[in-house]
Amino acid sequence: MNVLSATVSQLLELIYNIIFFEVAGIPLIVVWFIGGGFTFTLWMKFVNLRGFKHAIAVVLGRYDDPEEEGEVSHFQALATALSATVGLGNIAGVSIAIGLGGPGAVVWMTLAGFLGMSSKFVECTLGQKYRQIKPDGTIAGGPMYYLSAGLEELGRKNLGRVLAGMFAILAIASALGSSSIFQANQSKVAVARVLPILADRGWIYGLILVFLVGLVIVGGIRRIAQVTAILVPVMCGIYVLAAVWIIGANWAAIPDAIATIFKGAFVPQAAAGGVLGALIQGFRRAAFSNEAGLGIAAIAHSAARTEEPVREGLVATLEPFIDTVIICNMTALVIIITGAYNNPEWADLGGAELTSVAFGSVLGWFPTVLAIAIFCFAFSTAIAWGYYGELCWRYLLGERTAIIYKLLFLTAIFLGTIVNPQTVIQFSDAMYLTMSIPNLLGLYFLAPGVAADLRDYWERLRLGKFKVRSG
Repeated sequence: MNVLSATVSQLLELIYNIIFFEVAGIPLIVVWFIGGGFTFTLWMKFVNLRGFKHAIAVVLGRYDDPEEEGEVSHFQALATALSATVGLGNIAGVSIAIGLGGPGAVVWMTLAGFLGMSSKFVECTLGQKYRQIKPDGTIAGGPMYYLSAGLEELGRKNLGRVLAGMFAILAIASALGSSSIFQANQSKVAVARVLPILADRGWIYGLILVFLVGLVIVGGIRRIAQVTAILVPVMCGIYVLAAVWIIGANWAAIPDAIATIFKGAFVPQAAAGGVLGALIQGFRRAAFSNEAGLGIAAIAHSAARTEEPVREGLVATLEPFIDTVIICNMTALVIIITGAYNNPEWADLGGAELTSVAFGSVLGWFPTVLAIAIFCFAFSTAIAWGYYGELCWRYLLGERTAIIYKLLFLTAIFLGTIVNPQTVIQFSDAMYLTMSIPNLLGLYFLAPGVAADLRDYWERLRLGKFKVRSG
């Protein structure tokens, strides 16, 4: 078992070093990723701000029509996409960002989340626009389809096929690597703090998680949406309430905590690696947290019941806001207010462990609750990514071989319980961000069409041409 763990760890570290090639200390993949969010925010004229109120109305069902084609509601699509993002990226990712980049990383993480709202809008609008509805009523959509079909419409058929295939391969690798290994790894660490028997027996935890995930992913998007529509709001609610309690109980420390965050973002000596280190870690962890610009969430949103692609794109803008702007910032405030990030006693802790002790220092009972929440978050993320990866696999290799993917995915979850945590974190970053290469390249070609669709939608909304449900 130790030999297998060492071999896998060395392989993951090699892949990480190749992908995160740096120029002047800045990983080019991070520049590419965040540049997309900035560009689309300007291109769509700050849709992340002006579409916010309408997006909430859509999620609340004000524009739902059960007669429209699709497999899930707007809310279920949002919950499924959030299940793949809200979780360990918020719990473990924030403490990792602060540990590597200092408190100032939070500022850049928040900025990346704000810009990411626009990227999510573009890719999820396209996911709806180019989705395929099969004879049995099931939906197939996502970057594989809008890259191939969308670019073909622009006379770039070969480029579209190459980018779609490249995305599908990277998404499968990400599902089999980061989204399964990382979730299993970090959740096992957190649960083992409450159940020490699992510390040296990760395989037991791995088998339990594999069994539960396997039960759900066999049912496809409808069963996944049913589970996440319940699980995500409950877990988010518990986590946010606990954070609010701690922040409220230490309200006098809030100004100093905020000052520490902003000082770390703009004063070179205040953060690990200076301002550059804070910026890079903030952007990197935001990518892992909300996945904006990676295109993967478009797979879930393409299944929503609607005939208005722009409407689902607006719903998708809420994901980075909930995930990064709200939950990640609340986690950061708890870690900083409690002093967990610079407490020598906890210097060797990182990821979910550090977040756990930060909450536990105020709410002694919360580490147990957090361990349950982390397990549920890891579970919900795994089932969502199991679906994402399966659709990409089917796009490349067809329906009949899907069972092979499911077996590989469940095997990867098990491996996550025995691999070195730090290497897993590095590999997760690499796989997630690399998906932005084909996705964002395609989005730059397709964005003018999305902007035109957005203008048309706003005009029809202004003229009152959409049926609105009362109540």
